Amino acid sequence: MARNERYVVGLDIGTSKVCTVVGELVDGGGVDVIGLGVAESKGLKRGVVVNLDAAIESIKRSIEEAELMAGVEVGTVHLGVSGPHIKGFNSRGVVAVAGKNREVTRDDVRRAIDAARAVSLPAGREILHVLPQDFVVDEQEGIGAPVGLTGARLEVNVHIITGSATTTQNLIGCVNKAGVVVVETVIGQLSAAEAVLTPDEKELGVALLDIGGGTADLAIFERGSLWHTAVIAVGGDHFTNDIAVGLRTPIPDAEKIKRRSGCALSSMVGEDETIEVASVGGRRPRVMVRRILSDILQPRAEEIFHLVWDEISKAGYEKSLNSGLVLTGGGAVLDGVSEIAEQIFDLPIRRGSPVGVGGLADHVANPAYATAVGLVIYAARHRSSDGARAGGGALTRMVGRLRTVFKEFF
Repeated sequence: MARNERYVVGLDIGTSKVCTVVGELVDGGGVDVIGLGVAESKGLKRGVVVNLDAAIESIKRSIEEAELMAGVEVGTVHLGVSGPHIKGFNSRGVVAVAGKNREVTRDDVRRAIDAARAVSLPAGREILHVLPQDFVVDEQEGIGAPVGLTGARLEVNVHIITGSATTTQNLIGCVNKAGVVVVETVIGQLSAAEAVLTPDEKELGVALLDIGGGTADLAIFERGSLWHTAVIAVGGDHFTNDIAVGLRTPIPDAEKIKRRSGCALSSMVGEDETIEVASVGGRRPRVMVRRILSDILQPRAEEIFHLVWDEISKAGYEKSLNSGLVLTGGGAVLDGVSEIAEQIFDLPIRRGSPVGVGGLADHVANPAYATAVGLVIYAARHRSSDGARAGGGALTRMVGRLRTVFKEFF
């Protein structure tokens, strides 16, 4: 990217695709999408680099395609990270208000957040995000912005998200070797939420499920803040593998069948509908009843949603989701998925496509692009933290994220 503050770039490296979105900042704080690049993801599996050269090549192809469409050179990106190594938990920090008049200052807030993040982590893990949920001043709970209030004791509740340091560093190394610098790493659930959730949904209580190729990433919002994150190790590729085994067809053909004719709810498929299925070993294609395909997909979809419901129940949020469940990611495009989710959760369900951007909005109005578009929206909102060019190690990334926290609340 030309070193121009007018442009922000989101790079989402998933199991099935690498997606690059170039955004141009517009007056009033909005962002226009001016470039989109999508390449098949090779060398990555569930957020982990398994083949360095193949991963670098996929990233280069995606970025080059976006550059061509946008007409700008990409130099820095906000990188989406996901995978089973991402883990989140809640923490609380408590400090005494230091000022003479017992008036809460930004320094008090900073010290409280530092106290909340002072947790012992297992070896090899690093903090990716510290997200304030609410503040407590002298037992007055639910305060959003405590600066200027009077009290003797300040508490903060935060959600801390950690990841494997080596996994994240390997991903950043791939991007660097593809010729661009990582400004900041953002977890997939957080960026997808920027693109598909409304403020009202976050306030009332909502679960976001981003169904990717290798995993399904869950985030629960309540009172405007993120309270729970989890990663379910089942995704869209499991649907494809089930089709390949069940219909005895090569995996590339199974993927095409899933996209063209897949439906996760058998009752939505007519009994006389048929599909053509490629055979293995050079045998002739076969014509099969489409409902057989649905009978293969439905148990897997039910398994994913039962695992998600177990996670929500275990965390204690089953009665907090007043806005229901929002499905996004490439796996949410599959017909019948929303209907099965409604049956299992007994909650309002909607499919979330990216909104809140201008320019080529119709090109990215697909749940599969939610994370990449969300990264651009996130970058536009937090662009003041871009001064900390976070390719420079954990400390500069931490400084950038702390600045992000304060920009968000004040």
